[in-house]
Amino acid sequence: MIRIGQIKISCGISRKDHKKILIKKASKMLNLKESGIKELSIVKRSLDARKKPDIFWVYTVDVKVSDEADILRKIKGVSAVCTKDYDFGYNASQTTETFKRPVIVGLGPAGLFCAYFLAKAGFKPIILERGKCVEERIKDVEAYWNSGILDTESNVQFGEGGAGTFSDGKLNTLIKDRDGRNKEVLKIFAMHGADEDILYDNKPHIGTDKLIDVVSSMRKSILSYGAEIYYEHRANSFSYKNGHICGVYAKDRFFETDNVILAVGHSARDTFEVLLKDNINLSPKAFAVGFRVMHPQDIIDENQYGIAFESEDLPVASYKLAADAQNRGVYSFCMCPGGYVVNASSETGHTAVNGMSYHDRGSKVANSAIVVQVTEEDFDGTDPLSGMRFQRDIEKKAFELAKGKIPLQRYGDFKNSVDPNTGFEAVLEFEPACKGDYEYCDLSVIMPQEINKSFVCGMEQFSKKIKHFNDANVIMAGVESRTSSPVRINRDENGMSNIRGLFPCGEGAGYAGGITSAAMDGIYIAEKVALRIIKGV
Repeated sequence: MIRIGQIKISCGISRKDHKKILIKKASKMLNLKESGIKELSIVKRSLDARKKPDIFWVYTVDVKVSDEADILRKIKGVSAVCTKDYDFGYNASQTTETFKRPVIVGLGPAGLFCAYFLAKAGFKPIILERGKCVEERIKDVEAYWNSGILDTESNVQFGEGGAGTFSDGKLNTLIKDRDGRNKEVLKIFAMHGADEDILYDNKPHIGTDKLIDVVSSMRKSILSYGAEIYYEHRANSFSYKNGHICGVYAKDRFFETDNVILAVGHSARDTFEVLLKDNINLSPKAFAVGFRVMHPQDIIDENQYGIAFESEDLPVASYKLAADAQNRGVYSFCMCPGGYVVNASSETGHTAVNGMSYHDRGSKVANSAIVVQVTEEDFDGTDPLSGMRFQRDIEKKAFELAKGKIPLQRYGDFKNSVDPNTGFEAVLEFEPACKGDYEYCDLSVIMPQEINKSFVCGMEQFSKKIKHFNDANVIMAGVESRTSSPVRINRDENGMSNIRGLFPCGEGAGYAGGITSAAMDGIYIAEKVALRIIKGV
């Protein structure tokens, strides 16, 4: 295969015609007839809007030709590539000893992919999920948004698919893919119903509505490989002997095993408390808190593209922002173009919000978390769960402020509460896009004043990059507190905690920060568990 990069196609050309144009341009670059291209596959696609309004799609492609060696000798700037698929490398048939089936606690992205690979390799894992299957879970979530009655075991945070199910389904990650796990995650998502363009888009996303079906399809594959799933089975406690894991108590059953994968997610606070009591090696971890901010989507589109948003070929625009505000990092997180702010609470008497988009990103309102970094100095990190208590404290204030509804405020009013001497303009006019009831309140009373000030400082800096970003009528929603786990469950080079056979995994354990990185960590831990079973240690 020959790799060719930097092939540009104007955004005014319909994407359905791009493949033909790519073949034509690739053949010209290689000095071939179009019939000389035996096969063309897209490796990467991104949008170049640096010289707006001239906007281009930029492609990297791999092409297969019959006279590759001759072309490589004659054409400068092209190179041969060897495409290699990820290989899990382990199979239950590699051990002749009888082994106890591994138990996976949690069926979010980390648990889902760990289960998929262990099951496919013949290890027949048992999966314990505290919530319900995704089809039932969506009913509970929508009922909560409509009625305000929370099911603490089946909600935006808990249930099959994890917290990422009710998000934009963004699949980009900053983790280097040296072992091919990232590519494999995207490939498996596509095999189970996601659009194939996630395999090469620079900013791949699935959308909440499609991700639900993808998760359901993956579950069917996992079960077909011989795994078992027990829904509404929260892991209440663990059994140990001589520093080794012996099993898990869930509901009214005991699941005996030598290997437990903890993929519980960043909101499993009751599990963190159990682990601390059991003297599992935990440590507090820095995270970020803030508010969801909403803008009219066309404001973001026009800023990013430099034109009125008319081309059907252009996706709704996103942004990524960062600033240093009063010696604190402030940045955008989980930006949802054409999305909704959702009530993502999981504990009675506490309110947390998240953002989500459907596949079409069609709400006409953009939202993103604008969050401020907090460290152990902010939450008195004298014990591993101090950050968790900090989260609970601000979520409790948010709940009390709006009586369980999503608390909203116009940015101008919030800014005036934090710093009455600052001026602002009010130009934008739009309504919030929320899932769940909301109420306008004074959000400045939720978090410490120094965090509020850093938030405002960040918003003002961001307005220099995106016009009207700090408009007085921008709508804020509180509180964004679940950006990442406040706890790390420490593990060694074999993937285990200080208890042998206990494998912390994914975002809840502090080793991931999104759907893709959690899925990749799930695969990594599946490798470690399989190796341990095969070696019999």
